[in-house]
Amino acid sequence: MPFVVRDSLSLPGSPERPNEDACGAAGDFAWAIDGAILPGTEAIMDAPSDAAWLVGFASERFAALAPHATDAARLVLSVVEEARALFLARVEASGRAERMERHTWPAAALTLAHARPGAVETLTLADTIAYVREASGAVYTLGEAPGLRRAESAHAQHLLRETGLDIEAMRKSPAYLADAERRKRAQVAAAPAIFGLHPDAVAQAERGSVALDGTAQVLLATDGFSALVELYGALDVAELMERACGEGLDPLGARLRTIETEIDPTGRLYPRFKRSDDATAILVEASF
Repeated sequence: MPFVVRDSLSLPGSPERPNEDACGAAGDFAWAIDGAILPGTEAIMDAPSDAAWLVGFASERFAALAPHATDAARLVLSVVEEARALFLARVEASGRAERMERHTWPAAALTLAHARPGAVETLTLADTIAYVREASGAVYTLGEAPGLRRAESAHAQHLLRETGLDIEAMRKSPAYLADAERRKRAQVAAAPAIFGLHPDAVAQAERGSVALDGTAQVLLATDGFSALVELYGALDVAELMERACGEGLDPLGARLRTIETEIDPTGRLYPRFKRSDDATAILVEASF
């Protein structure tokens, strides 16, 4: 029951920033990854940013390992341990002792879907998401992205009001940069439930499962793409899956960017931290 890729899309959020998303599928697994790093952190890996390196490396390793994997958690742990070893070796070789501070490490959100006999199972860390449509047309949402998006939007609204700026100006303000560092330090103070360089995080992943019979579609997305549903309310999950399967992902990406650049470029209607985030989705199908 290997996944077959029906469509994929990855739109950079800005020409000024590297695309720090990735997606892919191999064997019985498919994934979407959304990288992040503390603003202003200089890259030490061989990529435009260390977050871009992390998601690119992870996606390549998933593609190589997934065809022979049978356990999602073990697959993720293998990639985490490889990435951690490479990154820490580069820190040591570069003499950049300050990069041993964990709040400066690249991190990511991850949803990994696993097609199994009679079900699709997901392992999710942070705010990537899976939407599932079964043969009857019923749809399901797997992941914590809706709740995390509401909390993030409320926080963005607070900073926008506090600074009195629009999104792009706010991202460059001392208030935003100080807040970003405070939140990053707090995140890694305990064992963080994020994908990246923390092996203990895998045990904290949220697990999801949908029993399936027949052909089903799974849409994995980063929060930049799922904002269509979870932030902008432009359509519900059933409509999203109907259009993704019927029209493809490009029209949905265009609608997303129209909202962000024409309808609400300042973030007043839909408070957020970026005018347009990297937006990535992959639509896969399998028979169960």
